[in-house]
Amino acid sequence: MSLARDLTAALPVRLLRLLRDEGPLSRAELCDRLEIARTRMLAELDRLTTAELLVEAGPAESRGGRRSTLVELNPGLRFAGVDLGATSMDVEVVDSRMETVAAFSEFADIRTGPKSILHRVNELLNKAKVEGAYERLDAIGIGVPGPVSFRDGVPVSPPIMPGWDRFPVRELLSREHGCPAVVDNDVNIMAIGERHGGVAHSVDDFLFVKIGTGVGCGIHLAGQVYRGSDGCAGDIGHIQVESRGPVCSCGNIGCLEAMFSGAVLEALAIEAAKAGRSAVLEERYAANGTLSARDVSIAAAEGDLASIQLIREGGRRLGGVLASLVSFANPSMIVIGGGLAQLGHILLAEIRSVVYRRSLPLATGNLPIVLSELGPRAGVAGAAVLASEIAFEQAL
Repeated sequence: MSLARDLTAALPVRLLRLLRDEGPLSRAELCDRLEIARTRMLAELDRLTTAELLVEAGPAESRGGRRSTLVELNPGLRFAGVDLGATSMDVEVVDSRMETVAAFSEFADIRTGPKSILHRVNELLNKAKVEGAYERLDAIGIGVPGPVSFRDGVPVSPPIMPGWDRFPVRELLSREHGCPAVVDNDVNIMAIGERHGGVAHSVDDFLFVKIGTGVGCGIHLAGQVYRGSDGCAGDIGHIQVESRGPVCSCGNIGCLEAMFSGAVLEALAIEAAKAGRSAVLEERYAANGTLSARDVSIAAAEGDLASIQLIREGGRRLGGVLASLVSFANPSMIVIGGGLAQLGHILLAEIRSVVYRRSLPLATGNLPIVLSELGPRAGVAGAAVLASEIAFEQAL
C-alpha cells in the first residue's frame, strides 16, 4: 500500500493494512515501518488485540538482545468479495491474508433484478458457511456493472441493470450477514484487485480499463481509487466517439460502448459471417448458431482478416479515448481487463499504436499498456480487499 495513502489514514488502519499486505511483523518492525513511538504502538496493539483483530504469532528473529514477538492479523478474520457482471456472478470468502477459502462462479443475468441476484449471493455465502469457510463474516465488498453512489451504497440509474436504481444493496447485505458492507462499481474493484495482487502491485498511478458487456475505467491515483464527487468517475463507455454512430443503452449517440463492447463485437462478427466476409466465422456460426468474442479471437489467431479487422477497429476506437485520458491524467500504467481482454495482443497492439501516436512523448515515454495479470479474478479479489478496508475503518 502506498505511503501517500497511508499517511492520510489513521494509525489503526495503516497498521492493519500493513499486516494484511506483509504478513506477521515484530513490534519493532511495526514501529520502524510506521514511524510511530513504541509506547503509542504498544497501546494500539493492545487495543486491536482486545478487539480480536490481532494475535501474537510466535517469536521474531533476534535483532540483538531479547527476541521480540511477531504480531499478525487474526487468522480467523473472514472477508467476502462479490463481483456481479452483466451475465456472471463470482463470490469468494478470503482469510486475513486475502487467501481464498471458498469460491463460487456461475451464470447470472443482472437484468433479473436485485432481489433475485442478491438472494443468490446470500445463498452462496451461506453455503460457504455451512461448508466451514467461516463462522462469521467481518465485512462484505460487492461490485456491480453500473454507476454507484459509493457514499450511499446504492446503484444509480445503471443502464444495463433494470430495477436496481437506488436499491439498498449495502443495507441488505449488512443486515443479512450482520457485518459492514461496501458497494462499488465493478471496474473500481478490478483496479483495487490488480493493485493489490496483480501487474499494478507497485504502481500508485494507473488506469484499469475493463472491456466486456460494457466499457469502464478504474482510475487509481496516489495509491487509491478516484471515484469523483458522485462516484461515477471513469465512465468512459459513454464518451462519444462517433457523432453519427448507433444509439447507446444510455440513450445517447455514438458512445464508445455502442461502438466496441462484447455485444457489439458479437453482432459485427455475425454480420461478417452472414455476408460471407469470413469463411472461419461463417463455419463457426453455422455450427453453433451464434458467435462470441472467443470465436473472433480464435479466428484472428488463425489469420482470418475479417476478425483481425474487427479487433483492430475496436482497439482504434478505445485507443483514441485512452490517448485523451493519458494526456489528462498522465498515468504510469494502463491495464486492460474484462472479457474482451482475451482478444490479446492484436487488440493490445492497436491500442498501443493509437495511444503512443496521439499522446505527447513525455506522457508515453515510460507508459506500459498491459493485460491484466489477475484476469477474471480481478473483480472478486478487489471486492474482498475493499471489504477488508471497511472492516479496518470500523476499528477506529
